[in-house]
Amino acid sequence: MEWLHIALRSLGAIAMLFLITRLLGKKQISQLTFFEYITGITLGELAGFISTDLENHYTHGITALLVWFLVPLTIELVSLKSVTLRKWFEGNGTVMIKDGKVMGKNLKKERYTADELLEQLRKKSVFNIADVEFAVLESSGELNVLLKKENQPLTPKQLGIKVGPEKEPQTVIIDGNIMDEPLATAGFSRAWLQAELEKIGVTKDNVFLGQVDSYGSLYVDLYDDMLQVPANSEKLLLLANLKKCEADISLYGLATNSSEAKMMYEQCARLLRKEIVNLIPVLKR
Repeated sequence: MEWLHIALRSLGAIAMLFLITRLLGKKQISQLTFFEYITGITLGELAGFISTDLENHYTHGITALLVWFLVPLTIELVSLKSVTLRKWFEGNGTVMIKDGKVMGKNLKKERYTADELLEQLRKKSVFNIADVEFAVLESSGELNVLLKKENQPLTPKQLGIKVGPEKEPQTVIIDGNIMDEPLATAGFSRAWLQAELEKIGVTKDNVFLGQVDSYGSLYVDLYDDMLQVPANSEKLLLLANLKKCEADISLYGLATNSSEAKMMYEQCARLLRKEIVNLIPVLKR
């Protein structure tokens, strides 16, 4: 019955590891520092020994697990209030590129080769080192990069364009099933969703995934990869109609002989043109 004994010990080890990981927090499985890396390896080794080493007492393994859990947890709590301990256990970031110049001494300090640095830059979609203003190797081993100002992508703020707040897209269809809660969160009903599906000529049963963005546009991915979903042209039609209205108002202003009416039409055309400019980022999505 040794297999049953091993199975029970393994189930206990799994439960302990799951509880320990939950209590240590998400950092334990994401941004690993040196100490957290060592802790993770040791906890895994201990769990393996506890599961299969039938000669040793089970409580001895549990005691070791608890020690390797309580010590890192205590250090983490103390480090929250102590900068010195935090630097000691978690380490500091190392500057690899500063003012566009590669820091050779820091590369040697971290035992980083030029090829490894270029590889890390490519992972950040940077293929030309001359585009980099600043790069730092974090204590977790991740390289963070700041591009030179002229190589950074333009933002609406830099262009003086005001944009509306972006909301989380809501997944309203999964595997052909309508998700009522996300649909209600997006502010729509099943009737609206059905109408949108009819516009593009598909049924919900053929939809693998459907999402609604913050602008109320429905995106669908179909099971049948050969089917092409037609693009939604409603917003472009609305934009065209608004521009036509602006042109008509301007034309009325040119056609009238009344100076008051001409001034009114010109003012309305200016206001409508301003609103069209504000709506273009939304209507052209």
